[in-house]
Amino acid sequence: MTQMTLIAATATDLPEPAQNRHLIGGRWQDSADGTVFERVSPSHGVVVSRSAKGSEAETEAAIAAARAAFDDGRWSRISGKARAAVLLKVADLIEANVERFALIETLESGKPITQARGEVGGAADLWRYAAALARTTHGDSHNTLGDDILGVVVKEPIGVVSVITPWNFPFWILSQKLPFALAAGCTCVVKPSEMTPSTTAMLGELLIKAGLPDGVVNIVLGYGNPVGSLMSSHPDVDMVTFTGSTAVGKLISRTASETLKKVALELGGKNPQVIFPDADLEQAADAVTFGIYFNVGQCCNSGSRIIVHDDIADAFVARVVELSRQVAFGDPLNPATQVGAIVTREHNAKIDGYVRAAVAAGAEVVLGGGTLEVPGLGHQFYQPTVVRGVTPDMAIAREEVFGPVLSVLTFRTLDEAIALTNDASYGLSAGIWSENVHTCLGFARRAQAGTVWTNTWMDGFPEVAFGGMKQSGQGREIGRYGFDEFLEVKSVVMRIGRTRAPWVKSP
Repeated sequence: MTQMTLIAATATDLPEPAQNRHLIGGRWQDSADGTVFERVSPSHGVVVSRSAKGSEAETEAAIAAARAAFDDGRWSRISGKARAAVLLKVADLIEANVERFALIETLESGKPITQARGEVGGAADLWRYAAALARTTHGDSHNTLGDDILGVVVKEPIGVVSVITPWNFPFWILSQKLPFALAAGCTCVVKPSEMTPSTTAMLGELLIKAGLPDGVVNIVLGYGNPVGSLMSSHPDVDMVTFTGSTAVGKLISRTASETLKKVALELGGKNPQVIFPDADLEQAADAVTFGIYFNVGQCCNSGSRIIVHDDIADAFVARVVELSRQVAFGDPLNPATQVGAIVTREHNAKIDGYVRAAVAAGAEVVLGGGTLEVPGLGHQFYQPTVVRGVTPDMAIAREEVFGPVLSVLTFRTLDEAIALTNDASYGLSAGIWSENVHTCLGFARRAQAGTVWTNTWMDGFPEVAFGGMKQSGQGREIGRYGFDEFLEVKSVVMRIGRTRAPWVKSP
């Protein structure tokens, strides 16, 4: 353990706990019954936020406000230019508040503050891109249907959207959904994770400052039951967009099916990087190290398994281990820290359970393994961990560990690498490292994943759609494809002049 790069607690004045309320119909509200819930920082062990705890009453009120705002056209029927102007103001306000948002997100989630700053600041670009889409969306026209017929296909906002977001990237993932729904003309009810509610509530302040009409975005704080359940089942909701676990995604699909509302899901991943001997191995090793430890490994896109060619496996794993020892681990409020705290004690124990089960099944821990006490902060941390000798049947190779734990498998042929890549119930992302373009393209064509990176990992852009195959979800986020999720297609067929022949013949 002493071989790790450890950053102990630094002297920091922590802010007073944030006080969060619901935003319903343009008004900040406490819960009708007065109940609240607290979030204790996983890294610092202090209460960092107190939030109104939503019930069915607040959820019903929020849905009613969104429904009224959509139906009266205060947002859905204004011009794309007017919607874009508000979204651009929000982007500017986000950039002006990066430090304030990043601090509370770090304390609530345990992620390093440098990563929180990047998440919040980078989210502004998503809002700007969505603003561009608001002005450029269009349908089609068909003028070859005959001299007296014109067909027009238009795109309209789907309606009221329930937006349910997770704890690992609370602001980024909200910004992958909300501005695109707003750009389309939808109104929304938002529920953040009960573990990271603050930045969503703080965004509500920015939306008001930017001039968003009352009721267009409503925020209900609380738990999946009853808030998320009612948001998924209510007949006045037209669509649910959810990011989180596959198990909860399946539950939402079942619940939403009762009203046949549209569902978009971004779920789990067990994402491989395949390393060939002809790759730039130094670049690959650095990307693998980044891919498994970024956001403490609590990331659906985590590169949680590598599939390495037998000829280079020993040397490559040794290099990843060497780099892992240099990753700065500890106090997330220190800007030098790269790996912070695990979100809950229960999740810490779950991560450790996967590692222990792998060892019992014959795998070898070559680095880390086990929880760790960071001086001045406590035990809610997990060591950067590398596990070798993993076989495809082990849970650690197939299930989403969601922590800083890298599983190592090996291969000899491209076909074998592709088979191992696809031998998972998930299909979110995959990577290939090789200097041979034919190897890269062959892998990209056959890998069952929504995103395939070649000679890089986790590069993302607002223009490029994101989403998974198989049990990693359905639908897409960001890009024009993600924007289209919030639109309904309507065909309008128009006859020009009185040219329609009568069906009923007069005697």
